[in-house]
Amino acid sequence: MNATDFAATCPLPISRYPNILMAHGGGGKLMHRLIEDFFGRAFSNPILDTRHDSAQFTVPPGRLAMTTDSYVVRPIFFPGGDIGSMAVHGTVNDLAMSGARPLYLTSAFIIEEGLPMATLWRVVCSMRDAAEKCGVQIITGDTKVVDTGKGDGLFINTTGLGVMEHPQNISPLAVQPGDRILISGDLGRHGMAIMAVREGLQFECTIESDSAPVAGPVLDLIKAGIEIHCLRDLTRGGLASALNEIAEAARVKITIDQKDIPIREDVQAACELLGMDPVHVANEGRFLAVVPAKAAPQALEILQRHPVSTRATIIGEVSERSMPLVTIKSVLGSHRILDMPSGEQLPRIC
Repeated sequence: MNATDFAATCPLPISRYPNILMAHGGGGKLMHRLIEDFFGRAFSNPILDTRHDSAQFTVPPGRLAMTTDSYVVRPIFFPGGDIGSMAVHGTVNDLAMSGARPLYLTSAFIIEEGLPMATLWRVVCSMRDAAEKCGVQIITGDTKVVDTGKGDGLFINTTGLGVMEHPQNISPLAVQPGDRILISGDLGRHGMAIMAVREGLQFECTIESDSAPVAGPVLDLIKAGIEIHCLRDLTRGGLASALNEIAEAARVKITIDQKDIPIREDVQAACELLGMDPVHVANEGRFLAVVPAKAAPQALEILQRHPVSTRATIIGEVSERSMPLVTIKSVLGSHRILDMPSGEQLPRIC
């Protein structure tokens, strides 16, 4: 979006306020206009439009699920997404991992003084579009402006509320020996998309983030009556961290097969260039599912119907009750322990 496009669509006059000022967080007229004309207009819905200090709403019968997360990605815009759409997708996906149908989001913006209005409007519009795609409403929020140099552009916090429409207890504690491990698609694209932009890496094809909502395939698994023992989105720490967290909670040994893990060639090349393992790299539109062996073929077929999980595959199994352990079988047939990353390999990617 260039300045001309912004001036034609933005509700605030760019000629007077091209950048965020401290006064936009000061509680006066500028803050009122920012909230009303930016956030109020973009996220308009009957609950938000009451303009009350708290949102009042009715939820369908059932257990509720709630999650909260903060997004501090750098750069704010990256191939395949931005901080706004990622904030919506990430929060919706966290709800989906408990088997909840996402309903509502809150959104708090921490904005650095000097951020271009065009940048903020682009992010707000991206959040609006992502929320519409996910079938959720942003019903309340907050805005704060911090001094130049104190906020690195823009941070977003979101809280999500969903309803559990089923009796299943989806939890690592439900994992059993013999269960199969499924992942919903290829790994590593989000982390490598961020790093390619940040480090100026050039590839034949642009690596785009996999940022996307995954509630659709999860809810279809539940609707089909698939017994799901555990779900986990593969964000920070990637597949390796998710598997180790499950093994630790369930006190089991998990074995996966490297040859069954889908990784694009350009992502593999980027990881090799940076000395990283794709199973440690963050994703924003991928998850793993742990299901009984007898349910795995049907679960796989259901996942593969959805564009976001068309490359779903079975990568391993829970082998036994034991001290927590995750091992990976290499393409040559040898086994090694797959541990969590020892440190922060990719700072500021989500």
